[in-house]
Amino acid sequence: MVRPRKKYTVHDLRKLKGKRCLTHIHVKSPQEAAAAEAAGIDLMSCSFDSPEAQARLPLLVAAAPTAFLSGSTPHGMATQEEAIRTGFRALEMGASSVYCSGSPFLIEAMAREGIPVVGHIGMVPRHVTWTGYRSIGKTVDEAKMIYQKMKDLENAGAYAAEIEIVPHNLASWLCKQTSMLLMSLGSGTGCDTQFLFSCDILGDYDERIPRHAKSYRNFAEENRRLQNERIAAFSEYIADVNEGRFPERCHLTEMDAGILDEVVKSCG
Repeated sequence: MVRPRKKYTVHDLRKLKGKRCLTHIHVKSPQEAAAAEAAGIDLMSCSFDSPEAQARLPLLVAAAPTAFLSGSTPHGMATQEEAIRTGFRALEMGASSVYCSGSPFLIEAMAREGIPVVGHIGMVPRHVTWTGYRSIGKTVDEAKMIYQKMKDLENAGAYAAEIEIVPHNLASWLCKQTSMLLMSLGSGTGCDTQFLFSCDILGDYDERIPRHAKSYRNFAEENRRLQNERIAAFSEYIADVNEGRFPERCHLTEMDAGILDEVVKSCG
């Protein structure tokens, strides 16, 4: 089967570095992927770190067939061979690249085999026990550490890196020091992409929105309204059944009375 031509390739993205900031969101469902493509979002990412997420990837690809979509690899890949197999599997299922928050050791193996890989610097949620949830890079030592990690990913062959919750002026400077695309999540406007999660954009939860994010809708309230409507509809159905209002004649089919009499007589 011939797949639709993607909006971007890695080659295209590299040519855009320094020219404009691309819009970039993480999507969770085919509906979100289709909406993002229809709206004109440049890049998408999704989870590829569980059997459920891996089964969902082809549905996202089908919903947004021209999207450049990156799948996040499972946490805890133990060997380079496992990383390579996971990366190729994601590509075979329709991903355009893979995201890996693991070490350059794993990223180098995938990149060596031609798998486009996105790394991660700054505040890495999977490694947050070492840093806490905070901005990373406000001190000289931390800024140097982020710079070195960025160079390690670059040397390992990553074509891009997510840069999360890093001071915006430091992130802007770092972006000029690397050939990689830097994908800003809460790290300001001086990077190559501006990245948010769909759940933040849609306001799809009740907790306080992170400082780095912005909600454009209130889906949590809408979901509560829809749940109340579900309960009301089911309650009305129960009442109609109990009081004989459902089903009505318009909901039924009926056989000819003469044929029914014939069946009754023949079976009697």
